Amino acid sequence: MTAQQVDLIVGGMTCASCAARVEKKLNRMPGVEATVNYATEKANVRLPAGVSVADAIATVEATGYTATLPAPKVEAPVGAVGSGGHGAPDRAHDDGDVASLRRRLIVSTVLAVPVVLLSMIPALQFTNWQWLAFALAAPVALWGAWPFHRAAWINLRHGAATMDTLISVGVLAAFAWSTYALFFGHAGMPGMTMTFELFTAPGAGADEIYLEVAAAVTVFVLAGRYAEARAKRSSTAAISALLEMGASEVSVLRDGVEVRMPAADLSVDDRFVVRPGEKIATDGVVVDGASAVDASMLTGESVPVEVATGDAVVGATINVDGRLVVRATRVGADTELATMARLVEQAQTGKADVQRLADRVSAVFVPIVIGLALAALAGWLLAGAGAEVAFTAAVATLIVACPCALGLATPMALLVGTARGAQLGILIKGPQILESTKRVDTILLDKTGTVTSGRMSLAGVVPAPGESGAEVLRFAGAAESGSEHPIAAAVSTAARAAGELPPVESFTSTQGLGVQAIVDGRLVLVGRSAWLAEQWAIELPTALGARQADLEAAGGTVVAVAWDGAARGILSVTDTVKQNSAAAVAQLRELGLRPMLLTGDNERAARAVAAEVGIDEVRAGVLPAGKAEVVRALQAEGRVVAMVGDGVNDAVALATADLGIAMGTGTDAAIEASDLTLVRSDLVAVVDAIRLSRRTLATIKGNLFWAFAYNVAAIPVAMLGMLNPLVAGAAMAFSSVFVVGNSLLLRRFRGVR
Repeated sequence: MTAQQVDLIVGGMTCASCAARVEKKLNRMPGVEATVNYATEKANVRLPAGVSVADAIATVEATGYTATLPAPKVEAPVGAVGSGGHGAPDRAHDDGDVASLRRRLIVSTVLAVPVVLLSMIPALQFTNWQWLAFALAAPVALWGAWPFHRAAWINLRHGAATMDTLISVGVLAAFAWSTYALFFGHAGMPGMTMTFELFTAPGAGADEIYLEVAAAVTVFVLAGRYAEARAKRSSTAAISALLEMGASEVSVLRDGVEVRMPAADLSVDDRFVVRPGEKIATDGVVVDGASAVDASMLTGESVPVEVATGDAVVGATINVDGRLVVRATRVGADTELATMARLVEQAQTGKADVQRLADRVSAVFVPIVIGLALAALAGWLLAGAGAEVAFTAAVATLIVACPCALGLATPMALLVGTARGAQLGILIKGPQILESTKRVDTILLDKTGTVTSGRMSLAGVVPAPGESGAEVLRFAGAAESGSEHPIAAAVSTAARAAGELPPVESFTSTQGLGVQAIVDGRLVLVGRSAWLAEQWAIELPTALGARQADLEAAGGTVVAVAWDGAARGILSVTDTVKQNSAAAVAQLRELGLRPMLLTGDNERAARAVAAEVGIDEVRAGVLPAGKAEVVRALQAEGRVVAMVGDGVNDAVALATADLGIAMGTGTDAAIEASDLTLVRSDLVAVVDAIRLSRRTLATIKGNLFWAFAYNVAAIPVAMLGMLNPLVAGAAMAFSSVFVVGNSLLLRRFRGVR
């Protein structure tokens, strides 16, 4: 039995302290590695051989919480396969929790508002008003705050204290004191009045009741929890909506006949028809037809992408105008959408260093706050201020110190940021990546497929003196038509566009050097000029040799064409620079990054491309293993390096770099080795990815600063007895709402256009 990785849905967690406790207990199991995320309510657990899922669930339950495996996924369209946790049962459970919180919040608010108004406005305090306030506040303090009381009791049974403990103790203390004052003190006497002050002098309010504190604090905290629950639901709903956009049915070709069948029944290598307006059922390659495909739901790019025979297409994207026949290459859990779902969920479940710091603080914060509250109580009693003053200070300390905002600071921002990234075609593989994007100062850009399109095209034909350029292209295109090399494909495509090609006989290819074939009864040679000279003793005329040097200096790849024992011309083939590459390089500089071009091509071709896009530093002629060496050399100089690539030859460098960024149109090896994956092949997407990652990290740090600063500033004021418990409760709840709202601002992030 080997180690296994499982996700558990953890129930009953109400704060970051809960998540920290569960994580600590799981990690105490022999060989177990666990990460528990409060925002997603999931535990990612690595179980060694000999430890079962049941053992992990039992450990969580022994800690005072519930744990279950994600509900089995319902059968979904191939193009919309998600990962565990995004199924309908989970969303129904989430909706039920949100509805319960909403109902509890509405009822508590209706009952609490009159209590607060009566307590704060003396003009409304009629004779025996306090008893009406008691009748209204009791359901709020007991039923409305029941989730906090229940969680506090469960944790108490297990010898722990969480943020719910602070809320529960604060609410019950305020309610219990008020009950005692009403029934056994003087507060229940007719004619009793109260006043409200934002800051109170120590000793004031000794004859007052605190029903408004018990009621209002409950409402404030319920409001914060409701806002938090809705934010989590909307963030995960964005991913769920994306995953459910696939086609439900597909027309599959069986012996040339179209057969309608469920998209879920597609197999690899099946050929299916996509008509205009239909969704592409799964990932595949176009084998017939040409069209424009709307991939905005994947890439965030509104302009449809032109596709033709040989081009890859992604499931759930929309065919705009032409008829396509597609061969399925990936189905089920291997599709692009399924991969997106897994990457996003892994990122949301993981933890950044700043989150681990917040968890450690949260785990010890609650006992410290309870100690501070007791210290305030004892201090005021020893100072002779009286039980009422001491009690007021202790309750205010408990309530104002509740660090709910601290627990929400990182997971909420990460949840919203990764969800927004997925909508824009930016997949952040883990939260630790966010720190890397902030520190990066150098970015290496692979040339082919990253800065350039990766598709060779004919740039020019130079005939020898006395020869026809059209004839040179016609013979060369015919000879190259038997080769699958990118240069050969560029030549033959251009030749076909110019006219019909003659038949070819006796085709032979010499790997990496050139081809030979009989065309119209003539032996035609197309390849490197050095190959023609060494193998066939055919030298280029002086004029063609000079022209070849000029074309290569301009970044072109030159092949020579010969027949009947003489050179007849040369062809220049170039890899065209992507439209937005120059703008993207300029924007990378604005982000404080030093761009460098890294390629296996020759120096002259690399320099030409670099000059076109505005890159000064070039490392050319670098082999795949050498790319990783370049990364390590830069790191040895003290640079923090990001690498952008798309090919198998980039995988080692991507894994070596401090931040690996893979183009989603690239190979699986590159994507697996990277930290960020971009669905768009546009280099501007790299700018968007770094900007979004930095924005998310900045939001996390802003949230943490607010949470820490709030507690540090408020606790001493409360301990000095100068903060009204009602204001303390409102401020505590507002800090949580602020963190949630600040995180939701990430949903407004817009990519560069």
